[in-house]
Amino acid sequence: MVFSSIEFLLLFLPVFLLLYGIAPQRLKNVILLSGSLVFYALGEPKYLLLLLGSVLINYWLGLHIARRSGRRENGAEQKLAKSEKRRKRLLFLAVTGNIGLLAVFKYGTGEDGLPLGISFYTFQALSYLIDVYRGEQRREESFVRFASYITMFPQLVSGPIVLYGEVRQRLRRRRFCLEQLSDGLKCFTAGLVLKVLLADRIGLLWQEIQVTGFASVSTALAWLGAAAYSLEIYFDFYGYSLMAAGLGRVLGFELPENFREPYMAVSVREFYRRWHMTLGRWFCRYVYIPLGGSRQGEFRTVCNLLIVWFLTAVWHGNTPNFLIWGMSLCLLIIMERRLEAMGAGKLFSRGVLKIVPHLYLWFVIPVTWICFAVTDLSQLQICLGRMFGLTEGIRVSAGDWQKALASYGYLFAAGFFACTPLAKRLYERWKDRLPGMTVLAVLFWICVWRLKVEGHNPFMYRYF
Repeated sequence: MVFSSIEFLLLFLPVFLLLYGIAPQRLKNVILLSGSLVFYALGEPKYLLLLLGSVLINYWLGLHIARRSGRRENGAEQKLAKSEKRRKRLLFLAVTGNIGLLAVFKYGTGEDGLPLGISFYTFQALSYLIDVYRGEQRREESFVRFASYITMFPQLVSGPIVLYGEVRQRLRRRRFCLEQLSDGLKCFTAGLVLKVLLADRIGLLWQEIQVTGFASVSTALAWLGAAAYSLEIYFDFYGYSLMAAGLGRVLGFELPENFREPYMAVSVREFYRRWHMTLGRWFCRYVYIPLGGSRQGEFRTVCNLLIVWFLTAVWHGNTPNFLIWGMSLCLLIIMERRLEAMGAGKLFSRGVLKIVPHLYLWFVIPVTWICFAVTDLSQLQICLGRMFGLTEGIRVSAGDWQKALASYGYLFAAGFFACTPLAKRLYERWKDRLPGMTVLAVLFWICVWRLKVEGHNPFMYRYF
């Protein structure tokens, strides 16, 4: 089941919210856990036991991996030393077991056999276990609270990746009120609009280009396709993140921000600080910083960046194009670091030259997204060749890009506007006023109509 489906919008969500709203405080986690398992079972019933097994095992590991305190007398030091060794062995078992299971499904079955949400709930469980091992979080004694944290349906399928400390207090006590319900549903609707009316619609151009064949499109249309895919993947994932945040707010949780207008960045480095921020935070917190971060010289920093981006690439997929995507981004970031160290940033910080970094970003990011999107290397070569005029066209239709722009121009305009801070400011200004609420209500039912007519389109990050 996905958020952008009739079944979720008109059946599951109203029933769940009714039960959740009337449940007393002590039973809210029970309702949340039960509802989350039903949500998962309706979307991926054959892997429900895998999810439950992961929850049970990681709950047990968390209980035994926590630091033990003890008096340093009568042999207590020796006992503590043994306890530390046992904790390290358990942590090693937790990391290798969770990552190993994820690797088996990612590299052994392909995306068609990938259990729903396994990447996200695995990373979430690992973050909890590592934080407990470090002593940064206390172990969770309640199985219901821990299971609710891992399986919480707003973020179970495609994130954001939530740290346990961000929801620990709310798992113990939270409120469900009309104000939160209203605010959360508005946020959810905004995300639904981005997904259904923008991402799914502009993504049709990319699909048309794939059906036509990369060799049979003009250079201009190839760039339009790259721009369309760049907007599609952003609004698909950003839309989901907004829906997740809205649902979390309804239930009494504040889920972390996952996107912050990435296309307004001025470098690839800044772009990925604004894109899928919770995944970037996870790799920074549990990989990059433990490796030494940027504290041990430039050579070590470059090595650490290469490791992080290699892991990011293989996390996303098992085909060579993801390595090309990840390593290209890493090399661009390393290049930007060197240029920044040479003072290049000051050159483009004044006057009309301020636009140059934006133009650079808008040029390179669509190219890297093509490397991400096209899994067949021969087709990737053709597509990039057509974009840069290096590959001969085959039966290219004259004026194909003009026809595409005539059909999708309004979506590009809406997409570019929605990438800017102005769109968010307008939403914040009008969402609580009658005209704004009326527009959101109308857009919600237009989305429902679209879903009824065309069916739902799964989230793109469901496969990662």
